[in-house]
Amino acid sequence: METKFQELKNRLLEVNNISSAGGLLYWDQSTYMPAGGAAARARQTATLRRLAHEKFTDPAIGRLLDALAPYEKSLAYDSDEASLLRIVRRDYEDAIKVPAEFTAEVVNHTSESYQVWTEARPANDFERVRPYLEKTLEYSRQAANFFPGYDHIADPLIDSSDYGMKATDVKRVFAELRQELVPIVSAITSQEPADDSCLHQYFPEEKQLAFGLEVAQQFGYDMNRGRQDKTHHPFMTKFSLGDVRITTRAKEDFLGDALFSTLHETGHALYEQGIRMDLEGTPLAGGTSSGVHESQSRLWENIVGRSRGFWHHYYPKLQSVFPEQLGDVPLDTFYRAINKVKRSLIRTDADEVTYNLHVMLRFDFELALLEGELEIRDLPNAWRERFEADFGIVPPDDKDGVLQDVHWYFGFIGGSFQGYTLGNILGAQFFSTAVKAHPQIPSDIENGKFHTLHDWLKENLYQYGSKYTAPEIVEQATGTPLSIEPYMAYLRTKYGELYDLES
Repeated sequence: METKFQELKNRLLEVNNISSAGGLLYWDQSTYMPAGGAAARARQTATLRRLAHEKFTDPAIGRLLDALAPYEKSLAYDSDEASLLRIVRRDYEDAIKVPAEFTAEVVNHTSESYQVWTEARPANDFERVRPYLEKTLEYSRQAANFFPGYDHIADPLIDSSDYGMKATDVKRVFAELRQELVPIVSAITSQEPADDSCLHQYFPEEKQLAFGLEVAQQFGYDMNRGRQDKTHHPFMTKFSLGDVRITTRAKEDFLGDALFSTLHETGHALYEQGIRMDLEGTPLAGGTSSGVHESQSRLWENIVGRSRGFWHHYYPKLQSVFPEQLGDVPLDTFYRAINKVKRSLIRTDADEVTYNLHVMLRFDFELALLEGELEIRDLPNAWRERFEADFGIVPPDDKDGVLQDVHWYFGFIGGSFQGYTLGNILGAQFFSTAVKAHPQIPSDIENGKFHTLHDWLKENLYQYGSKYTAPEIVEQATGTPLSIEPYMAYLRTKYGELYDLES
């Protein structure tokens, strides 16, 4: 059995190596590749994805899993070996339902679509990318239909990133959250918005990037196993547990973009760098779900990085980097500026209070598109109408409307956006539990010390990778299932103080 188990691990390592090479090509395309390389890059990534899929769906892996079934039953459920076999069996049974040719087609298409999007968005040219988006919708439906028996066509796509969740589950959580959020949004936006003019000055890009990266390292980001580069839409990527990279983007007329993008992606990277090294090269060496992964980016970006305590320590340092811009700006003014609540156009720039309304809008559109109730050609107008209904403002163009997010132009339609809101909820739940275990965490943050929080997260979440499902790790780490209560308590406390809201 040990020989067969090692053979399985060797085969999985080959799959991992091929997938990592494909990931490196994507990172290069998103950072340094010249536009002229797009067509060839699409072929290259499609080839690697096809090879990885073929190797993973090799019948030999199925035979090994069958032969190892008695071995798995003899092991404790939470052992590394049993967890690996359980996860690989689940992934294998899903993967063999999807033809390798389809996988290669999708990668080739999305690689081309991404390149077109990078050019179409700044040109405000939805029509240019529309044919690609229509093809993406077709592929998304095909992908779902490889898994018959679903209650909703979005279910297989949601399950692939947030295992065990269905559209009905997401809708229930969103409805509960929306009921709580809308009154808070209304109460805050009826007031005079905070003055954030201090953030809209000239801030040299190089200094912005250096400051953000310094904070990332103090959070615990290991630069011996990472690096930061610029891209159109920031992301974190991992080629191994020894090579976990972050990207950001900078605007020299706005301080917040580069800084908070860096802190956001650092949260993702801390999760990956915190996985036990002995899980390297196996399917366990990654985050357990998009929601849990996003919980870490939102925790470090917002709960830590936008807290008053954090800036009590870091604001004098930021003032010393930008003395002309911020030297005469009081801390309270800056703190209110970075936590300004306003109905806005761009999801990635949205404040903590209105952010989830952006996600809910996109999730609803995904369901409507997959169900056939909405056509791609009608999406821009539908976007404007829904945005006006939800936010009271009309996007002036498609660039800041339907073209703003990369997801639909570099992946399936369906299965990704719900993770952002689940992440907000879970981030608060993890942080609340950590503080109960270590009440000194807020004062540590105020003194620029993050090791207590980071260590708790490594011990209770990061080290396990994807050994456990999201519901299992949430219950194990926090003692309760997913709950919106810690998140709503966090928002009510923080923004109640900022905007003098009645409790």
